[in-house]
Amino acid sequence: MQNNEELNKSAWNSEVIKHNYWTKAVSQEQIERAKNKDLTLPFLITKPMKQEWINELGNKLLLAAAGGGQQAPLLSAYGKDVTLIDISDLQLKQDEYVKQRDKLSFKIIQGSISDPLPFEANSFDGVINPVSINFIKSPLPFYKEVHRVLKIGGAFITAFANPALYMFDINKLERGKMKIKYTLPFDADISLSEKQREKLIKTSGTFEYSHTLNTLIGSLIDLGFAITGFDTSPSDFEPIDSYLNECYLAIRAIKQS
Repeated sequence: MQNNEELNKSAWNSEVIKHNYWTKAVSQEQIERAKNKDLTLPFLITKPMKQEWINELGNKLLLAAAGGGQQAPLLSAYGKDVTLIDISDLQLKQDEYVKQRDKLSFKIIQGSISDPLPFEANSFDGVINPVSINFIKSPLPFYKEVHRVLKIGGAFITAFANPALYMFDINKLERGKMKIKYTLPFDADISLSEKQREKLIKTSGTFEYSHTLNTLIGSLIDLGFAITGFDTSPSDFEPIDSYLNECYLAIRAIKQS
């Protein structure tokens, strides 16, 4: 039987085939703008990464669970030394496509952020992690690895779903009806019935975890990070945004020790 990580890998491969927005390769025009130091970096659901965060990035960057032909090619075109790691082979093919099309130079590695990162300690100036933590069982091992591979003073920029999103019956919410169904933290292994899990597998859905704010943010502080930036975004889906506008959260954390 496949574990949830393998199922999520298959689900994201399916999203590439379905042309999900986050799997669509950036255009040559976007790459050219980035080469000319005009970078708009897709990051939160409806908002690009804050420009001041981009401006303060160091040179050597790890993009973790960031496949899809977007962030890695753009940052490479912008002049950064980029290494990309992602579990989805089809997502990474999008990055390889842009890399070859636009004659860019960046490293592509297939791997999971749930596993130890295959890099030496203190080897990156920054780690960028678009919304993906909600697809792994526990963020803490990943956070520890980010802390290990970052240099002192390096930035960790990550984004995740507001845990409150996971309280609601998504089927009713999509029809404009707000009904609390689940207790938090939501855990696909516990919160879903066997029938719901089987349906997710059949429909290539993702197995997700809300985590707690203490886990998502507090554990970073415990590891020696200082939170220096924060941003939010709606979901771009009106039935949800009418109830909860800050659906996705982004933080910038600096490794202090």
